[in-house]
Amino acid sequence: MSAPDDRHRSSGSDGRVAAAAAARAALAAWVAAVALGAFGLAPTIAAMAEGIDRPYLPMVGPVAFAGALVLAVALTVRWVAALGREARAAAPGAASTPARRRFLFGGLAMAGGVAGVGAGVLSRIAPWYTVTLSNIVNPKVETTNPSPRPEWAASRVRAYRRLGRTGFEVSDVSLGSGRIAGSTNGEAIARAAIERGVNYFDTSPDYSEAGSELVLGRAIQGRRDRMFLATKFCTPTGHLGAQASVGEYVRVVEDSLRRLQTDYVDLVHIHSCDSVDRLMAENAHEAFDRLREQGKARFLGFSSHTPNLVGVADRAIESGRFDVMMLAYHHGAWPHLADVIARAARADVGVVAMKTLKGARHKGMEAFRGETDAYSQAAFKWVLSNPDVACLVVSFFELQHVDEYLYASGRALEAHDVALLERYDREIAGVHCYAHCGDCLDACPLDVPIADVLRHRMYFEDYGTQKLAMQEYARLERDASVCVGCAAPCAGACPHGLPLQERLVDAHRMLTLV
Repeated sequence: MSAPDDRHRSSGSDGRVAAAAAARAALAAWVAAVALGAFGLAPTIAAMAEGIDRPYLPMVGPVAFAGALVLAVALTVRWVAALGREARAAAPGAASTPARRRFLFGGLAMAGGVAGVGAGVLSRIAPWYTVTLSNIVNPKVETTNPSPRPEWAASRVRAYRRLGRTGFEVSDVSLGSGRIAGSTNGEAIARAAIERGVNYFDTSPDYSEAGSELVLGRAIQGRRDRMFLATKFCTPTGHLGAQASVGEYVRVVEDSLRRLQTDYVDLVHIHSCDSVDRLMAENAHEAFDRLREQGKARFLGFSSHTPNLVGVADRAIESGRFDVMMLAYHHGAWPHLADVIARAARADVGVVAMKTLKGARHKGMEAFRGETDAYSQAAFKWVLSNPDVACLVVSFFELQHVDEYLYASGRALEAHDVALLERYDREIAGVHCYAHCGDCLDACPLDVPIADVLRHRMYFEDYGTQKLAMQEYARLERDASVCVGCAAPCAGACPHGLPLQERLVDAHRMLTLV
């Protein structure tokens, strides 16, 4: 018969072996969860930020990640249980300090694994600077000066520029329609723009859930032959993914034609494109070739205001497939963007500038009302001072925009315009985010979507769309309530001096119904 001590030693040895095996299994599961978070979940999050319609979102990665995460947690619990059995076997009826420490390490391992998963995901999506994207999507800016200057009245297009290899001479200031469907007189605005010389209209099915195309379709009746009309490979609820079929790409354009009441569009874009895979999707290009052969679309383009803008633009130029590119371009934009635009011009690719007002704040613009020109006019003249830009598109949604925007057409950039833009930058320093840097994105260990929170605050505080801001904030999986009392590791993360914690806490207060 074995002595009790021998049995205890044998049992303790078995316990250590079991605990070690469980530890290895848990570690392997956490490594898998981190990897699947970075390479399975993160691409889907990025696709959502890119605006891909839900049916085309990649879901295999998130499902695999969820399974790995559950397995990692289960194996960690199993390891902790094995540590407990080891402790009891090593010293029956007594506490084992080393085993107790290992038990504590098990809990820390769980927290470390979760932190590792978060870090893995953030490392893959950090380039997505959603404040930038949100600031330049559908902004309600100070565009309707309460005291418009008499000289703005009846402004007309004064300059036309060649749109690359399309050969079309487009108005240097052109009509974007992201918000026109929300106007009570959208058709009248579009017709007035046409009569004043605007001949480039930009629209998309996902602008106001196809409302933009319906408005412009009615407005261009009897005027279609004057217009260069651009739309996107989209549904009313989002962009087509790279895996969409040829038939789906063709169908969405044919749906646009019906809404626009026309037989063809001049240009169709791969919209808000952040990936070379989607840019060069074989089915998209085959669909476009079919549409062109059928006379339903004349030219192919892409638009981008995303983190991978430069990489996507470079590939588009290299491919020779794209006739037009529409890029976010404004005073203080991406530092290498001027080089991209110059390369496009050398390849005879037409360049359309968008987001030219760089998220100009609705409030805070009062200080600029005394200027000779409006902020918008200075911003437009800066963009058009680059001769490689064919035109800019900006959202027209009030009749005064026709006067105010077109006043900048054909006018040279002057010193006072630059001074006004630089003054605007100084005014918004420490208050408003606009620089596209993304340095704050990995600063929060609690995964608060800093950029999203600041965007919704901007909608509420600066754009006056309080209801929308609160609705969007309520949809966040994690809000800024956790910022109250936090040690603020995000402090100093903004190179432009935004006091992140203060603004996040205030945002939660103003965006939450109490």
